[in-house]
Amino acid sequence: MIETITSAQNPKIKLLLQLQQKSAERRKAGLFVVEGRRELMHCLEAGFVADTIFWCPSVEAATEPMPQLPEGVRLFEVSKEVYEKIAYRGSTEGVIAEVKTRQLTLDDLRLPEQSLVVVLERVEKPGNLGAILRSADAAGVDAVIVCDPLTDLYNPNLIRSSVGGIFSVPCVACTSDECIAFLKQRGIQILTAQLQDSSLYYDTDMRRSTAIVMGTEATGLTDQWRNIADAHIRIPMLGRIDSLNVSVSAAILMYEAVRQKNFV
Repeated sequence: MIETITSAQNPKIKLLLQLQQKSAERRKAGLFVVEGRRELMHCLEAGFVADTIFWCPSVEAATEPMPQLPEGVRLFEVSKEVYEKIAYRGSTEGVIAEVKTRQLTLDDLRLPEQSLVVVLERVEKPGNLGAILRSADAAGVDAVIVCDPLTDLYNPNLIRSSVGGIFSVPCVACTSDECIAFLKQRGIQILTAQLQDSSLYYDTDMRRSTAIVMGTEATGLTDQWRNIADAHIRIPMLGRIDSLNVSVSAAILMYEAVRQKNFV
């Protein structure tokens, strides 16, 4: 029998809200929150394990019944009032889940012979990282490596903005030292995106195994990455503004690598 929750003061709802709001609680519980039927299906297909699912069949977006869930998953039906308290947006089909975290390491990555990797140094805005992961999935990127991150990989804003890309693209958090050693050991050329001392991105050969390295919009890359790069690349800026959003820049550079590998 499915238990029904009708109060936002229920301890299970209070825990869910803490997991949504606090990275420390996510680390402590070993759980993160996935909102939306599509996102949850991507998550489960990627091998993540759901712990608890909250389902509200009375919201307008809940057009389908809950699918068959793996054994051991706890399912709670919540009232519309409770769902409105816990949902970030109303168009998520009435489904919110608590999922067990899984931390990939560099050793877990299985890269093909000609690989494309995106490296992000000290990314701090979860929305930007989520958008980059969404583009990385579309471009067939083999891995995204986040160096010295300022946001955790299971931030709900990151999951929402990636539309499931956080699950479909292998994503690892590590230090810059660890990442550089990993790339060097595998002979992956390192291209840093920067305005200074750089060549136009479409004049740079990306047909071999390549890591595209991006910094923050505010400060760019540190000298550590600039100094060890095999080449520096830039996107031409023809207007008065001297920079693009980092997720837009990353998408442009990813698809240039796709273009070269498939059409040049």
